[in-house]
Amino acid sequence: MSDGITRVLSIDGGGIKGVLPAAFLAEVEAATGKRIVDHFDVIAGTSTGGIIALGLGLGLSAREILDFYLNKGPAIFYQYPSPSSVWGRARAVTRKWLRRARHVVMPKYDPDRLRQALTEAFGARILGESQTRLVIPAYHALRREVYVFKTSHDPRFQADWKQSVVDVALATAAAPTYFPGHRLPNGAALIDGGIWANNPVGIAAVETVGVLDRDRKRVKILSLGCTEATWSVPPQAGGKDLFLAASDLFLQGQSKGAIGAAKLLIGHTESDPRLFRCSPTVAHGTFDVDTVDMIEDLRGLGSSSGREASPLLNKIFLDASKEPFRPFHHKIN
Repeated sequence: MSDGITRVLSIDGGGIKGVLPAAFLAEVEAATGKRIVDHFDVIAGTSTGGIIALGLGLGLSAREILDFYLNKGPAIFYQYPSPSSVWGRARAVTRKWLRRARHVVMPKYDPDRLRQALTEAFGARILGESQTRLVIPAYHALRREVYVFKTSHDPRFQADWKQSVVDVALATAAAPTYFPGHRLPNGAALIDGGIWANNPVGIAAVETVGVLDRDRKRVKILSLGCTEATWSVPPQAGGKDLFLAASDLFLQGQSKGAIGAAKLLIGHTESDPRLFRCSPTVAHGTFDVDTVDMIEDLRGLGSSSGREASPLLNKIFLDASKEPFRPFHHKIN
């Protein structure tokens, strides 16, 4: 039964590093015997976090979502176990360098494999089938405007619930230079929501307090990242220092700002904590968004973090069921 607390789950983007939050949640579900979707009133996710959020909303277990990454990740990113023959290894190296060369002038990967994997996972299901409120950021590059997919948890939201979950996932995960933008059936060409909200905790807090009009003092947020790198800007940094790390710098700054805004909005303080962040710190360069040979390390890091956090999460986030969710499109139709 709901206890009047609004519980929010926010999941960052990060490509194949989504293995980490998926493994974290799978460990929590296994340890507690409780489904994540039954306890969170709002779930926000960007890019790979959006795929996880969509899966949870549709009622998939975190273990099923983790298996999606483990089984489909290598094919999506064109990476397979090293061939045993010298000729096979030579061809694999050649393909790897061809992908890198392609990455200079065009998207590194064709989205068809991602589309196929998502279709196998989600079929023809639509956003309106979600069992809880979802907030999935994308970006409209031509209009230079944010584009946020939302379930019909407010009377104003009457369009997105009809969208195919596969289309929503392809849009939020269309990371520039890795995948081409995704065009929706309505013609809108969208790219990865990580352009402006790779850590969606800020918009999750805004949605909860501003749109749903929840009491900020009765909101609790669990924010999951895909690792934090131990990297900082040198005091006398020049172009050579920042060229290769610019993307990491921008994402790090956006994440810190989003966390700070969310804490302020819900009244989080050290004496009255309401936002709980889990994103393990690793050495800079340990993981990349499309390097699948580190999947087992990501899985282990996520599982061990989930094991450690389970008692606290069981007490704070899984101690009561979410309030009943009845989308407004059911009332309209």
